Amino acid sequence: MTVDLRTRYLGLELRSPIVASAAPDNGEPAMAKRLEAAGVGAIVLPSLFEEEILSEELGLNSSLEQGTEHFAEALDYFPAVDTFFGAADRYLRRLERVKAEVGVPVVASLNARSTGGWVRHARRIQDAGADALELNVYRVAADPHRTAADLEAADLELIAAVRAAVTMPLAVKLSPYYSAFANFAASVTAAGADGLVLFNRFYQPDLDLDSLDVVPRLDLSEAWELRLPVRWIAILRPQLGSSVSLAATSGAQSGTDAIKGLLVGADVVMMTSALLRHGPQHVATVEADLRGWMSEREYESVEQLRGSASTRTAGDPDAFHRANYMQTLRSWVAPRELTASAPRR
Repeated sequence: MTVDLRTRYLGLELRSPIVASAAPDNGEPAMAKRLEAAGVGAIVLPSLFEEEILSEELGLNSSLEQGTEHFAEALDYFPAVDTFFGAADRYLRRLERVKAEVGVPVVASLNARSTGGWVRHARRIQDAGADALELNVYRVAADPHRTAADLEAADLELIAAVRAAVTMPLAVKLSPYYSAFANFAASVTAAGADGLVLFNRFYQPDLDLDSLDVVPRLDLSEAWELRLPVRWIAILRPQLGSSVSLAATSGAQSGTDAIKGLLVGADVVMMTSALLRHGPQHVATVEADLRGWMSEREYESVEQLRGSASTRTAGDPDAFHRANYMQTLRSWVAPRELTASAPRR
């Protein structure tokens, strides 16, 4: 039986629901070509960070102004800098090179701090030829003077500003920490997002006990982390309808994980950690497992499979809500060696 893996995401026709999500090397043409050859439906580039752009610009200004407070005539020794090839320019150059090398859709990713930064760089990314843009909304709600409503309003404002500035398909990658997530997800689509990427994976800092410095610590995702996006996609798919694209990300490692994401209503399943662990060739293994499972159960296409286990279609929709909590707690079984050594009464 022939299985059709084609899907639509952000209005784009993809040959596969497996998408290579943002990874450090995705912006390199050689890696992009390997990912395309392995079978991915689309490639998401690593994020362009506004902080990186501002840091370079501030560093340049500081270097050019070095000593001028003591020697005013030093200004005459250096010509004016009319152009500066910075982080944003390098990002756009890589985007253009990747687009020239591959035929699958290329999704740019933007992580900014200011509304102006989002809009300015989104326009440049569109002009450089990206097929779509993923807004990576990353915010830690650490200011005690800003309410949840304040933070949500700010995020919706920037999404609307970017939507007004560009015409290309727009996805928003969200964290799961909004206080009323279903309501906020609907508000994001109302603000102009064509799709949601669930979820942004926050990387928590660690402490060096010798220096007492705060240090970065990277742990690749594990399969259990997919449960959160699976739960929320199952809930949101009936609420948002088929016109809104949903991408499952964080934790997808195998064909089994891809099946779960599609069953609850995802249009695509994104992978980063699995491809970093196993290389681009892992995509072929994932797709083979997906095809085999679908064929055994007589699913002819991803379209037919998608949403078969959302809250609208599942045999027990409440399992995605509170009812599952008690059952999960009671499912724990202690290891045999512990129960064997427990004192008898």
